[in-house]
Amino acid sequence: MISVTSKSRYAVVALAELARSGDGPVPLAQVAERREIPVQFLEQLFSILRRAGILTSQRGVKGGYSLACPADQITVLDVVQALDGRVGDEAREAGGIWAEGVGALREVFSQTTIADVASRESVEAGAGMYHI
Repeated sequence: MISVTSKSRYAVVALAELARSGDGPVPLAQVAERREIPVQFLEQLFSILRRAGILTSQRGVKGGYSLACPADQITVLDVVQALDGRVGDEAREAGGIWAEGVGALREVFSQTTIADVASRESVEAGAGMYHI
C-alpha cells in the first residue's frame, strides 16, 4: 500500500553525500565507494534523478554529478516520488488509519530536506560544528 523501496533509501543517502561534498561535480564511483553502493545500481538511480531534475551531470575529467538546486530545496518526498512514484495513493482510497499513516509519512518526507539528512549524518558521525 505504501511503496517506498530501498532505491529511495540508497538515493537519499547518496544525495546527502553530494550535499556534504560541496558544490562541484562528484564522480559517481566516489559516491558509490563512500556509501558502499554498487556503482551500476547508483548509476541507474542517478539517471532517473537526473531526468527528474534533481541532479545534473557533467562529462569529462572533472565530471560527475551535482545537485540541480540547493540541498535545502530538495525534499525526501521529491526523491521518493521520483523513484517510486506517488506515495500512498491507494491508502487515501482505503481511508481510516491507512490514510492517516500515509499522511504522517508524507508530512515527514515533505518537511525533511537532503540538507537535513546530511546535517543529521554529520552530527551522528561526531562532525558537528563547534563555535568558539
